[in-house]
Amino acid sequence: MAESRQKSPETGAPARALAPPPVLYGFLLLLALMFTVSYAVGSAAGPVSPGMSGSSDTGVEVPPGNSGGGGGGQDTDMGGMG
Repeated sequence: MAESRQKSPETGAPARALAPPPVLYGFLLLLALMFTVSYAVGSAAGPVSPGMSGSSDTGVEVPPGNSGGGGGGQDTDMGGMG
């Protein structure tokens, strides 16, 4: 009868198995802290180059037929690709 009064170790196991380990909370806190610090440093540093903005319109007109990208040094006609 002494055996029937003892709690089995499996009674609290399912609830404990579902809980994430405490180390995970520390890792997530460290990750959030690193993101916050890097965002603050980036905001304080400002844009990468002068005059850089988030808009896609740069105000520079590109002549027709000139995409502005390097062609790899080839001066041949690409057959209408452009």
